[in-house]
Amino acid sequence: MARARKAKKKRRTNETDVLVSLNVDGQGKAKISTGIGFLDHMLELFAKHGLFNLEVKAKGDLQVDLHHTNEDIAICLGQAFNQALGKRERIRRFADKTVPMDEALVHVVIDISGRPYLNSNWRKKVYQEKDVEGYNLEYTRQFFQALINNFPITLNIAILAAGQDTHHLLEAVFKGTAKALDEATQIDPRIKDIPSTKGRL
Repeated sequence: MARARKAKKKRRTNETDVLVSLNVDGQGKAKISTGIGFLDHMLELFAKHGLFNLEVKAKGDLQVDLHHTNEDIAICLGQAFNQALGKRERIRRFADKTVPMDEALVHVVIDISGRPYLNSNWRKKVYQEKDVEGYNLEYTRQFFQALINNFPITLNIAILAAGQDTHHLLEAVFKGTAKALDEATQIDPRIKDIPSTKGRL
């Protein structure tokens, strides 16, 4: 019988109190409460389109900034993926997805490699984009950087068309990453062990 790919992670600091529960092999169910309305929306659609069951409860010093809460949620989510996947036996490992959101278009490529690397063309675009309820492309970059630091994967996110609506752009980023993660974490019956000539990921 296959091992259930689930994990629960907690993180408590002087700035935040975070709990994340993840089932990689879910149905897209989400129960999200972060105190950051736009991030709640992004994580709900992340779960929906990645077919992950995801619960996030977070309290943080939002009166100071979104940064601490945003980052610590991503740390816990990364740790949850890392634990849930275990040794990565029989996973597809690689995936790429191109996702539109009206006028925005984003291409995401993932390698569950054991090496944390975030590559993007965000820097030349980040200061052109407006905030959405206090959330922006820089917070998105920080979120995914914290996630891959704790779930060591190679994550390439290319903005092919930013469009005029920052909401649409950020939604395409989260949806594209969810869809690519869903495919990369799927079990391939043709693979009998760990998908690497090294024998480990």
